[in-house]
Amino acid sequence: MNSRSAAGVLLVGVAGAITGWLVPRGPVTTVEAVTVLLVMVAVGLVAGWSTRARWILLAAPMSYGLVFELVRVRIDGPTVDGISLDGLYGVIALVGGRGVDAVLMLLPLVVGCGWGLVLARRVEPSPGAPPPGGRLVRRGVLALATVAVVLLFAGLLRPASTERIVGADGDEVPGSIAELVEVPIGGHDQAIMLRGVSTESPVLLFLEGGPGGTGIGRIRNSGEDLEQEFVVATWDQRGTGKSYDSLEPTSTLTLDQMVQDTLDVTRYLRDRFEEQKIYLVGSSWGTLIGTLAVQDSPELFHAYVGTGQMVDPFETDQLMYTESLQDAEAKGDDDAADTLRDLGPPPYDDTLDYPVAIASNPKWIDFEHGEDYDPDSEYPTSLFVAEYTLVEQLRGMAAIAETFHVLYPQLSDTNFRADVPRLDVPIYLVEGAHEAAGRETVAREWFDALSAPSKEYVVFERSGHTPPYDEPGRFADLMSQVLATTGAGAGAP
Repeated sequence: MNSRSAAGVLLVGVAGAITGWLVPRGPVTTVEAVTVLLVMVAVGLVAGWSTRARWILLAAPMSYGLVFELVRVRIDGPTVDGISLDGLYGVIALVGGRGVDAVLMLLPLVVGCGWGLVLARRVEPSPGAPPPGGRLVRRGVLALATVAVVLLFAGLLRPASTERIVGADGDEVPGSIAELVEVPIGGHDQAIMLRGVSTESPVLLFLEGGPGGTGIGRIRNSGEDLEQEFVVATWDQRGTGKSYDSLEPTSTLTLDQMVQDTLDVTRYLRDRFEEQKIYLVGSSWGTLIGTLAVQDSPELFHAYVGTGQMVDPFETDQLMYTESLQDAEAKGDDDAADTLRDLGPPPYDDTLDYPVAIASNPKWIDFEHGEDYDPDSEYPTSLFVAEYTLVEQLRGMAAIAETFHVLYPQLSDTNFRADVPRLDVPIYLVEGAHEAAGRETVAREWFDALSAPSKEYVVFERSGHTPPYDEPGRFADLMSQVLATTGAGAGAP
């Protein structure tokens, strides 16, 4: 290897070290992705020009990837730790992490190397050039890869947006709101989607499940009816969806901080829309931080609505594991039963094991949903709405895995039956008839003992763990009843 070749390889290694330090989870914002893509093309051009050898097409991505992985070893998480292909969620972590990294970094690097070789050989034609046919094939491949990078670049530049709210005449409804905003919450800019036919309507804050879930796409596909009577604020919590870039530092991403963030978002909405109180709706994990926020500051809320209410996550996990194993054994599904026996009951050190134990039972998924159920409200298809940029769409599932990895183990001591005996606002729990017994039983125990000014337990017959998505029309009707019952009509403080 001559000095020019060594310099080209060294440049690739330096690029891997810099990006591994600056963006250890890979590019997670549009600015990061566009910058890294352009830098990788430039680095590839120089490396290809310097080496003037086709081996750089293999050596460059290998060298870059090795250095990048070594430098980012200081962080941990499902998308950056060792590769696990034992289950679907390990594959999702691989694709959403290293798979996206390869598209955003390695593909532009290789394309840059290819064009560097082309330019170098035009200046200094190499002796014994290959036959024209082979050269045409290689250049055809390079051309296709270049088109892919150009299309990727163009896609990255597409801004996120949310459609205007229009009437039957197709014109924007006067006084409506349809915005994507970033708000400084807890020292991090976090995203909120605001939609409603009138800014004078009461405000509803929706807390998506997870930890790590992003509700913006799900609400866009299922929440249109809610917009008729509320300003619906769908918050991408820190580390999720459009707020994935706020994940770090993970040392400050705690349950207590998430509760405080919920209260800060609530205060922002109160100030923004000049409301003294708002409505709070939680789904799954969102019910945990929602319940604790209400317990802390009940004066901020008209009412609390819990859907798929969580009470004692680790007891629920154990109950659901047992239920899944018994169901698999009863049906004679030996593969599923063996997988669960090998896994053993929770808790688990590897957070990728939880979905296998608590989300793999088909009877919690395969049921007849409501007539207005939209399958596009489910992950990952819910990510493909205009409200997300391309990077956010590509990283959405990775955000779930990474944020879950940080927050879920912190819930081991959570038990509302002992810690939340009273809430000082009207309470509505909405459970699906097809909810897992491990969730429903514990939620019912807590609800029966809970002291509150008023409380109501509602069962949706064609819902599972997520009634707002399984039966969105009925959920909107329920919220209309909540609005009427609590007396907070449109524009009321």
